[in-house]
Amino acid sequence: MSIRDVYIVDAVRTPIGKFGGALSSVRPDDLAAHVVKALVDRAPALDPARIDDVYFGDANGAGEDNRDVARMAVLLAGLPASVPGVTLNRLCGSGLEAVIQAARAIALGDASVAIAGGVESMSRAPWVLQKPERAFPAGHQQLHSTTLGWRMTNPRMPAEWTVSLGEGAELVADRHGITREQQDAFALASHRKAAEAWDKGRYDAEVVPYEGVDLLRDECIRDATSMEALGRLKPSFRTDGGTVTAGNASPLNDGAAALLLVDEAGLRETGREPLARIRASAVTGIEPQLFGLGPVEAVRRALGKAGRSFADLTTFELNEAFAAQSLGCLAEWPELDPAIVNPLGGAIAIGHPLGASGARLAGSVAHQLAAAGSGTGLAALCIGVGQGLALVLER
Repeated sequence: MSIRDVYIVDAVRTPIGKFGGALSSVRPDDLAAHVVKALVDRAPALDPARIDDVYFGDANGAGEDNRDVARMAVLLAGLPASVPGVTLNRLCGSGLEAVIQAARAIALGDASVAIAGGVESMSRAPWVLQKPERAFPAGHQQLHSTTLGWRMTNPRMPAEWTVSLGEGAELVADRHGITREQQDAFALASHRKAAEAWDKGRYDAEVVPYEGVDLLRDECIRDATSMEALGRLKPSFRTDGGTVTAGNASPLNDGAAALLLVDEAGLRETGREPLARIRASAVTGIEPQLFGLGPVEAVRRALGKAGRSFADLTTFELNEAFAAQSLGCLAEWPELDPAIVNPLGGAIAIGHPLGASGARLAGSVAHQLAAAGSGTGLAALCIGVGQGLALVLER
């Protein structure tokens, strides 16, 4: 059986909203439907009934995303009811996992045309209440937030595995001797690059604002921030000697992203020139408390599968869950030129709507390669509970 080439024809995303901000009034299934519809509208030559499947990442699933938000998006976007949809959860890597799974189906001939993406509304993530172990409990019951992090943790999990995400970032900073000043400088660069990218129109080709919401660009970018302003923020996770703050970590966000993937036959039907071709992917595991270093081995494996090296890369979108985490990964890739990493800003400035971020990264790499005309790009994320995910694209 021959393996088919897989192409990214288009990629779109919403502007990323801040927690409780402009997109907090929009349900996650509506956010997902919005980017799906935008993709279809931008490919008028493609019969929507030709879409073989819709893959969507979603890290929550406990609320209005209604467990299978991919199928909800298909129906809400007005696609034919014959188009199926599957929702995937690899926590922070869910959106990229959706792209990889869709590409795999196309490569193996199970599909010719697919949509892949991700969505998260961290603002609207519900509280959940466990069922009591016996009927008619007399005491109070606890609500658990589903917005982020550990909840209802299995007591058999070792305590060192179940530290908070921020404490995990502190552990990476400890391991690599990453200072508070280095983290703040990394965060400042993220904001400056993102603001400059927006000012220069670098996101115009991929961002599709949500109708009826007054949000035209990513809501968390702080154009006027400075090292002095970042330096005034208190550590969020360690009171004694902590380095991780709200300023050098990604915020809580709402947003959605989606990509149109095709094989050669599907490409002819769209009548479009592809943005990029999918080359290889890899996923790896690591100790849960060191989740921030998850991309280190995943990136090396993906490059090896693609027959490429760090020297071949022209752009690299590395999700900035925390500045410490990103700097820790960069420290373990001495061969990589850091100047090509997140050239348009990263998640510290743009935001990190968990299930959508991987799809946003892949779409950004594809658009950057198309704008350059050629090259090799890579998208990668760390994943809570200790995983890393990476995807290599080429044009």
